[in-house]
Parts: sequence; C-alpha cells; structure tokens
Amino acid sequence: MLSGILNVYKEPGYTSNDVVAKLRGILGQRKIGHAGTLDPAASGVLPVLLGTATRLSDEIMRHEKSYLASMLLGVTTDTQDLTGTVLSRWERALPEEDAVRQAVLSFKGGYEQLPPMYSAKQVNGKRLYELAREGKEVVRSKVFVKITDIRIRKMDLPRVWIEVDCSKGTYIRTLCHDIGALLGCGAAMDSLVRTRAGGFFLEDAIKLDEIEKLAANGRILERIVLPEELYLDHLRVRTPSPEAEKKLRNGNALTLGELFLPERGCGDLIRLCTADGTFLALYRFEPEKKRYVPYRMFL
Repeated sequence: MLSGILNVYKEPGYTSNDVVAKLRGILGQRKIGHAGTLDPAASGVLPVLLGTATRLSDEIMRHEKSYLASMLLGVTTDTQDLTGTVLSRWERALPEEDAVRQAVLSFKGGYEQLPPMYSAKQVNGKRLYELAREGKEVVRSKVFVKITDIRIRKMDLPRVWIEVDCSKGTYIRTLCHDIGALLGCGAAMDSLVRTRAGGFFLEDAIKLDEIEKLAANGRILERIVLPEELYLDHLRVRTPSPEAEKKLRNGNALTLGELFLPERGCGDLIRLCTADGTFLALYRFEPEKKRYVPYRMFL
C-alpha cells in the first residue's frame, strides 16, 4: 500500500470524490482520501492522501488556501455561481471601477460569512445542498473567515478577476456574492481555480491522466508521491530512548525525560522518529502532566 501525499490537479467536471475513486482504480488501493473539497466546476490543487497519510487530513485542511476567481457583476443565482438558477439581473448602470475596487479590497482582513445553502456543511445530520435541492432553506450561523489578502488581477466590467488568500472554510462564491451585495448590483462567481493549499501549489499539481501513465510504468512512487512527514517539517523531531520506543509503538504516553526534553517541552505537536529516521507518530504536549500523548500514529 502506498502512503504519502499526491498534489493532484482537479479538472473541471470532476467532483473531489470522483478524483479519489479514479485514483483507487489507478493505484489499486482503497485507503485514499482528499484534503479540501472543490466544487465540480472548479479546478486546481487537490491534496490527495494515500495510506497512513489520510490521518493528516485535518492538519492539512487547516492551512491557508489561495484562489483565482472571476465574478460576473449584475446577476445573482441560487448557488452563488453561474451553474445555478438566476434569481435577479441588474438592469441599471454598473458601479464605476473605483467603487468596485474599493468594495473588493474592503473584505481584506476577514468578515462574518454566511455558509451558502448549496454547500457540504451539515445541519442535523443532513448536507445543506441536499436540503437546497429539496427546496428547503434552513437557518445557518455566520462563521468568521480570514481574508489574508485580496487582489484585483483584472477588471473588464461586468467581469472582475480576483486573487484571494484565505482561511479554511471560506466560500469564494459567497465572497463574490457578498461583494455584489455591498455594491448593490449583485454578483455571481464565474470561474474558480485553487492555486495553493497549504504547501501545495498549482504549478506542481499533476493531472489524473499523467498519474495513470506514471503508475502504468511503475514509476509513481519515486516521481510524485510525497512522504507525509515532509508536510510536517515545521514541527520539531524527537527520537525517544530505545526503552521509550517500545512504549511509542504501543501508543503510550511519553515523559519529557524519555524524549530528552526540558520541562516546558518543545511545542504543542512534535514528530517522533526512530534512530534511523523512520517517522512513527505525532504526539501532543500535555503541560499539566508534563508528558506527550499520541495525536496521530503512522505505524
């Protein structure tokens, strides 16, 4: 079984789960997941996790993401993008470019965003998009999303192209909708490309057909599967004593002494490896008990 991370370029027309299903066939293994859903019409970076790397899903998804999106001013839809049913069209003159620029840039820093009905969020055990398809709308709570940066790449009204660096859970089509609402004319997302997900970038992403060719030639492992520990290189590495390694392999807590650490530890999360460098686990610090306990095991 392969373990590691694939930086896949998701093409338009595929769901994120389609990509996983396709890779299960290509690689001949079931234990595959992805870190961060992209809408079917969107394209770009989709980190795919193989084998033990599936345990890193939460860790990878929490990192910042970057997008290139285009939005069409003067129209609103039920899905907040152009795949949906048109709800309104602006019949008057559109705002001037300066007003559009000011509205777009005003979202830098972040704001309270209302998750769209056409989304995978769950309410009472049911996905919002399932309720939306039944013609139902439910009360949702706003969520603060961080917009680290937002830039206008091109403006050719009624279309505007924006680049966005943002936190986990940000809906770019909702951002486009909210920009349109601020302008008063409405807006819907026209296209979306995810250019970065944490440490994975668009220029390094590989299409499914390329992965299939590499797998057929038996060269996929050394060419494109990244070891999961490379994504964790910002974390401190510790090698326990030989006696403590036995406890580690059994998933037991380890004392600071067994990890040769001072009383303050060396961070909330650490990587634990054997003397030969084999990555075994992530452990989390419990300061009140002055010990590290298992967070994710990779045995």
